[in-house]
Amino acid sequence: MATHRKPRSRVRSTAPAIGITTAALASVSLFAQSAGAAPAPTVKPKPKQSIEAVQKKVDGLYRQAGTATQQYNQAEEATTTQRKTVDALLDQVAERTAKLNDSRRTLGNYAAAQYREGTLSTTAALLLADNPQSYFDQDQLMKRLGDRQEKAVADYETQQRSAARKRGEAARSLEGLTEAQAALKTSKQSVQSKLGEARGLLSKLTAEDKARLAALEKKKEAEARRKAGKLAREQAALEKKRKATEKAQGGDSGGTGAGRGTGTGSGSGKSSSKAAAALAFARAQLGKPYVWGATGPSSYDCSGLTQAAWKAAGVNLPRTTWDQVKTGTRVGTKNLRPGDLVFFYDDISHVGMYIGNGMMIHAPKPGAYVREESIYYMPIYGSVRPG
Repeated sequence: MATHRKPRSRVRSTAPAIGITTAALASVSLFAQSAGAAPAPTVKPKPKQSIEAVQKKVDGLYRQAGTATQQYNQAEEATTTQRKTVDALLDQVAERTAKLNDSRRTLGNYAAAQYREGTLSTTAALLLADNPQSYFDQDQLMKRLGDRQEKAVADYETQQRSAARKRGEAARSLEGLTEAQAALKTSKQSVQSKLGEARGLLSKLTAEDKARLAALEKKKEAEARRKAGKLAREQAALEKKRKATEKAQGGDSGGTGAGRGTGTGSGSGKSSSKAAAALAFARAQLGKPYVWGATGPSSYDCSGLTQAAWKAAGVNLPRTTWDQVKTGTRVGTKNLRPGDLVFFYDDISHVGMYIGNGMMIHAPKPGAYVREESIYYMPIYGSVRPG
């Protein structure tokens, strides 16, 4: 080393290294943020519905669909009736218009004749007449023509008013038809929506869930049949008591007992034969599919089946359950006879036909077929005896 150069002394720096300090600060900052921030919320999966809850919801949707079906039936009936009214009014409008045109032509002919012949004053007609008799004849002719013209004018005005009135009625009836068609569309959409929701719920069930659901249905059916058996025994006891009373009163000797062969209670042979015919028709439909809005012959909804069955017996029932329940005589459950109609739920959205022993024939719901079932499968609203 050269003697004139001094060795460089090492100077220790007291400042920390920049790179290490930055990393350390970043770590401390992140740690502080993590410590002060709220923990991320834990999203818990929605608890799976119990099979009982699914069954209740599906049953509720089918019931709502049944109510919407009756609304559809009501709207369809109103639409059909309104369309017939509109068609009849349009025919009447065409008829009135034709008569108005005839009156207009007649009036036009009189006006044309008057224009061609001109109008003479009484004095001029007298002066131009060949003789007094000719004047008299001409005067009488003009009076008759005048009377006919006045009649033609009156007839024209009458036909004009009549045509205008019928056109107004047709316009109002068309408005009613439009409203009925809108109600029909709304009800149809409601039915489809409820059924679609029910199918969606059922499609999500596992095989195990479906098996459990079937077991619940069997349990429900068994309980309903147990209640049906109890009713059958009560009805048999009432019938036995009725026959004993009839025998004690000598009713077995005269052959006038109105209640013979009817099960329970009294009733005429004519009404019994109609009920038998209705019941025979209903039995012949067993196994046919439920289709909402259907009235046969290949498929039915609940009120479509009862309507068709009683029609086969010569009795015309209204289309909906809400109207059918108003037709006939109300009867208590213990006094039911084969052929009677049993209505269900508080909104009277379902109906079946009683066949005896606490059982009925009915068209249950979409996906099911016309079948026999206990009347206790659903809550009973009331019963009616048609005829």
